Order: sequence, then C-alpha cells, then structure tokens
Amino acid sequence: MTWWGRFSRRSVYKRAPTAERETIGMNRWLVGAGVALILAGLLWPWLSRIPFGRLPGDVHLHRDGWDFYFPLGSSLLVSVVLTLLLWWWRR
Repeated sequence: MTWWGRFSRRSVYKRAPTAERETIGMNRWLVGAGVALILAGLLWPWLSRIPFGRLPGDVHLHRDGWDFYFPLGSSLLVSVVLTLLLWWWRR
C-alpha cells in the first residue's frame, strides 16, 4: 500500500469500527448542511424574490392581535422538488 493510500477516505472508512463509520457519515452530512446554509445566505438577495409564502394554497389569517400562517402550497412544492431531486440523485 502506498503512503497516501493509508490516509484516503475509503481506507479509513473500511478500517473504522461501526461507531466511527457512523461518525464519519454524520460529519459529512453536517459539512454538507453547513455549505448549503452558507450558499443560501450568499444567494439570499435572489432567493427572496421567489414567491414562496405567497403561492395559492398558503393560508394566512390576519385578525385583531394575532396572525396565523400555514404555507401549505409552498411546503407541497418544496416536498415535490426535493423528492424529485433525491430520486434523480440516488438513481
């Protein structure tokens, strides 16, 4: 085995016990989530123009002293888009 083969992610993943493998997977997931949040923050000026929250099917009740907001249409749209993306990615 070459010297760089000892430090590759695949070799570390194969040799690691089960608990360490789960930790490696969680670390990758957390880094990915952090990168996604940073990208969303950088792209916020453009993302705020998307009409989420104002789609047909979003419920917004405004009465004296209280507001009720339930983004049903927006949540359904996000669910369908994420389902299609994950289906395409795992295919």
